[in-house]
Amino acid sequence: MKKIVLSVDGKEGGEVDLNDRVFNCDVSDGSIYYAIRNELANKRVGTACTKTRAEIKGSTAKPWAQKGTGRARSGDNKSPVKRGGGAAFGPRPRDYGYGIPKKMKRCAIKSILSKKNKEENLSVVDDFSVNSGKTRDIVNIMKNIVSPIRTVLIIKNDDRMTKRAASNVPWLTCLTFNKLRAHDLFYGKKIVVLKSAAEEMNKFFE
Repeated sequence: MKKIVLSVDGKEGGEVDLNDRVFNCDVSDGSIYYAIRNELANKRVGTACTKTRAEIKGSTAKPWAQKGTGRARSGDNKSPVKRGGGAAFGPRPRDYGYGIPKKMKRCAIKSILSKKNKEENLSVVDDFSVNSGKTRDIVNIMKNIVSPIRTVLIIKNDDRMTKRAASNVPWLTCLTFNKLRAHDLFYGKKIVVLKSAAEEMNKFFE
């Protein structure tokens, strides 16, 4: 399929060929769900930790005799039923991350790109680079292309200065074409792809 290429001034220029298998395929809602769920789980920090009765500092002596007091029998004061005692089934440090098949992740990325393209929320732009690394420079460029709403910019290489400039823009996320995240793409209102990145994606995700 053909897609109009915008200049950095926001004006229509030439055209670029987009692979239908990447930018115009059938949308798989299931793969999108599982890819986003996987990314969020892998980002989760499993450091929550509670102490068991074995880890609580305190005496192991019985607070009163087993029999003869008329009160309920009781062990030490570190029991989970006591105030300040250990937790019976509290959280322990763990890893929430897990893997999903590469084909599923790739299917999710293609589904999101196709979905955004069909909704006309995907644009292709002539290549540019922010060599100064300054935030205002990339903001001036992006405002010619999209309004300042949640946007994902996809570039060809790990352009350190461009990513540095975009890092301070709250509504802009800059990703390399081979390191895309399903969560950012799905929840981004607009996707802007550099022409060279689009050509690489035609081959990379086919």
